[in-house]
Amino acid sequence: MAKRKFEPQNRGGVWYLVRRVPKEYAAFDQRRFVKLTTGIRVMDDPRGARASRAVDHLNNVLEREWLDLSEGRDPKRRGFSSARATASSLGLAYATEAELAAGPLEEILRRIELLERVKGVENETLQHAVLGFADRPQMRLSDLLEAFEEAQAAILTTMSEGQRKRWRMNKARAIKVAISVLGDKSLLQLTRDDGIAFRRFFQKRIVNREIAINSANIEMGHFTKMLRTVEIESQLGIPVEAFASLYIEGGERQQRSPFERGFIQGKILAESALDGLKPEARCIVYMMVDTGMRPSEIINLLPQHIHLDAPVPYVSILPEGRRLKTKHSERDMPLVGCSLAAMRAQPNGFPSYLGQEDQASEEINDYLAAAKLRPTPKHSLYSLRHSFEDRLTTLDPPDKIIGRFMGHKQSRERYGDGPTLEHLHGWISRIALVPPARL
Repeated sequence: MAKRKFEPQNRGGVWYLVRRVPKEYAAFDQRRFVKLTTGIRVMDDPRGARASRAVDHLNNVLEREWLDLSEGRDPKRRGFSSARATASSLGLAYATEAELAAGPLEEILRRIELLERVKGVENETLQHAVLGFADRPQMRLSDLLEAFEEAQAAILTTMSEGQRKRWRMNKARAIKVAISVLGDKSLLQLTRDDGIAFRRFFQKRIVNREIAINSANIEMGHFTKMLRTVEIESQLGIPVEAFASLYIEGGERQQRSPFERGFIQGKILAESALDGLKPEARCIVYMMVDTGMRPSEIINLLPQHIHLDAPVPYVSILPEGRRLKTKHSERDMPLVGCSLAAMRAQPNGFPSYLGQEDQASEEINDYLAAAKLRPTPKHSLYSLRHSFEDRLTTLDPPDKIIGRFMGHKQSRERYGDGPTLEHLHGWISRIALVPPARL
């Protein structure tokens, strides 16, 4: 059901949000009607255009506070956010009562005059916003993930359920480590000593060979990004600089080893070599062989992305129901050799693994290891992507052709529509391998 829109109401020359408290929240809010001022005078906004946007904002904040109360959460943090937003709409930087008291008297008098001007002297919402009656919430480390999710709400809507789960897991792990090292401290009380202690914890784990340098830097990066993002969103005064410049030098990117062309054709594509895998899993492998697509790009193909009847059969890699790795990942991929055979065998995609790329990769890598189809520990399913790029590079194509196939950023600005499917098909056909007779 569409969300109800409330129109601003003129009360004494000022635009207000006026609405009845819904029955489902009556037990948590004893008011019959809620009346919240926008702080916008009718004479300054006679058509109510600005006021309409302000009413939408106030209504969203109000409904979030009701939801918090009904689910047993303290709405104090949201109350602060609402007060800060209201102050901003009036052209003020939010300051708490204590902060104002420590400053010049002229600032307090200026804010009281503003309250009188917008007829908000007896309005609790405006008083909290203008005179700083809403304290800055003492957010703790254990509150950081929820606050970060709120700040990242827009980008989360572009992710699939599986992507959101992995996104959250990585951030939760970094917070868990921080709490184990520092305790569940208030974010406002973090110090440079805490940042150094955090880094030393990872240094010790690296020395004990429990974690790679790159992995340590990634986890610390997750944590500092959360602090920085929440501070930008909330303006609480979190000392983000306490966790600046923690990068540990010496890390090397772990490059997966590509399979040799002869090994792929003679071993992986040998008859019955992958019979121990499920049919869909086998076809994921065959798709990678002759497209170099990422496993997640293959696994999340939907029926409408597969075009087998086109003059040049192809698949479209689109951000439909999920977020692509980069904006350059969106592309059309012509099908030849193993990939064409695989998609003909799976014309509706890979429904058993849809959104489950981690599960699929784990199953396939375990099988390849057990079947002795991984020459070294550095070889994995993803190595087929590197092998495809190496095979393509032997043809000495322009960088933009390699970038288009691999979904990489091009070295120079892109103009026009780029190479056609027919053009791309001409390149890829030259490196196609022969699929097994029985998929």
